[in-house]
Parts: sequence; C-alpha cells; structure tokens
Amino acid sequence: MSPFDRWKTAWPWLLIGLQSACVLFLVSEEAMDLILGETQTTLIGADVLENLVIIVLVVSLIGSALEVRRVMTRQKRLEQQVKVASGAFANLLEEHFESWRLTPSEGDVALLALKGFSIAEMASVRKTAEGTVKAQCNAIYRKAGVSGRTQLLSLFIDELLYGALDEQKEKAVPVAETQS
Repeated sequence: MSPFDRWKTAWPWLLIGLQSACVLFLVSEEAMDLILGETQTTLIGADVLENLVIIVLVVSLIGSALEVRRVMTRQKRLEQQVKVASGAFANLLEEHFESWRLTPSEGDVALLALKGFSIAEMASVRKTAEGTVKAQCNAIYRKAGVSGRTQLLSLFIDELLYGALDEQKEKAVPVAETQS
C-alpha cells in the first residue's frame, strides 16, 4: 500500500478523531459547569442551547463514523471484485485461446488486438512484419469464429457480463423449490 493509499484511508478517521476531541471538550466543559454549579436554572438559556448543540454533535459524530466505515468497507469490497474480475478475464482469455488452439504468437497478437493496438503497433511490439500480424489476426478471427476485432472483443465482454449473470441465476434458489 502506497503512502497516498494510507493517507486516503486514514484522513476520514483523522477528521472523526478531531470531531471527537471537540465533542469531548464541550462535554467536559459542560460537566465542569454542572459540578461547579455555574448552570442557569431557567429552561430557556445558554446552557440548554449548549446541551442541544452537544447532543446534535454527538449524534452527527456517530453517524459520520458509521458512514465512513460503511463507505470504506464498500470500497474494499469493490477493489476485491475488480481483482477477481481481472483474474477471471485472464482465465477466460486463456481458456478460449486454448480451445481455439491458438499458437503462442497468435495468443500474443490476440491479446494485443484486445488491448486496442493497431496492426503497425503490434508489428512493432512483436518485431515482425505487418503482413505477418495481419495473417495472424485473420487466423485468430477464423479460429474464434468472428469476423474482426470488434466481434472478438464483444465475445469476451458478453461472456463476462452474461456469464456472471448466469452464475448468479444458478446460485439463486427458485421460490418454488424453497416452498416444496
């Protein structure tokens, strides 16, 4: 974790700590007033207003702390989901490349094509001729059963999106099964 990530995680808690110190100061000041007998006896006075402010501050402090915790927990969960999705995409690529029987060179070209590299860029990165890359792309599209790069990418996006939805449907227990 980088120093920036640590600061990004710590600053909300530092603010909560600062708010807590302020609330503690106000509560202790009010307690000292009560102990020393410096409170007013009228219901409508500065002490009633101070007590109301202290109560609102305490409630808002608790609410803020709960919200910060909820947001940070959600952020951590989303980061984990991105890592899982990234790994799932890599596995999906590998499975398809194997099932299409792509050569290692074709696999490299397919990966570069999915990343959006042009034919010239792929040739430069792979240190081969553009004609070789074009031939490899045509072989990849033929083996994958698609007509071009857009359909190739669409194939993976559809499988990731709808494959995840199908997995969720499989995990869900239908209402009719739970009632029988």
